[in-house]
Amino acid sequence: MGLMLRAELGLEPWSVLNQGISRHTGLSIGTVTIVSGALILLLWIPLRQRPGLGTVSNVVILGAVMDATLAWVPELDSLGARIPLLAFAVLLNGVATGLYLSARFGAGPRDGLMTGLHQRTGRPVRLVRTCIEVTVLAAGFLLGGSVGAGTVVYALAIGPMAQFFLRRFAIKGLPEQPSRVVAGGVPSPERAILPE
Repeated sequence: MGLMLRAELGLEPWSVLNQGISRHTGLSIGTVTIVSGALILLLWIPLRQRPGLGTVSNVVILGAVMDATLAWVPELDSLGARIPLLAFAVLLNGVATGLYLSARFGAGPRDGLMTGLHQRTGRPVRLVRTCIEVTVLAAGFLLGGSVGAGTVVYALAIGPMAQFFLRRFAIKGLPEQPSRVVAGGVPSPERAILPE
């Protein structure tokens, strides 16, 4: 997310929302990301999702790393550098989604919302994720968040990429119930995906 901010070609939808909220509250975008992550967990209650170690880590670490990335990565002037940075940021997010969900230590707030809605509706992950991203994008835009070509690329690409990398990183042979470190009821990645 921080790399997308530095690419200045449009933010991913959740960051558009968080940036819009940040502009109205005066909080850093990383702080808003942490607070919004915690609030999204409330939406898990009707979806019967359970948080785990990965969930809590995601809430705290995501915003902190975002603020740190913005502090350490300089602004880029060249479009020739910003376009590959954007592409790398989107790809990295897809890979990270597949990796941490496959570890089964609990989904982050946004991904748990995705998998919970997938389980409740029976719709493919790629469709559920895309619908969530488009809804969040609209709200963020209305709040004044930065929208651009990168936003569209991310919104359309992250659902299929999440599904692709979840399939690639799924760990075969794990017991159905995860360890006690992870809350029970967290689905295995291969069960969180419908056939293409």
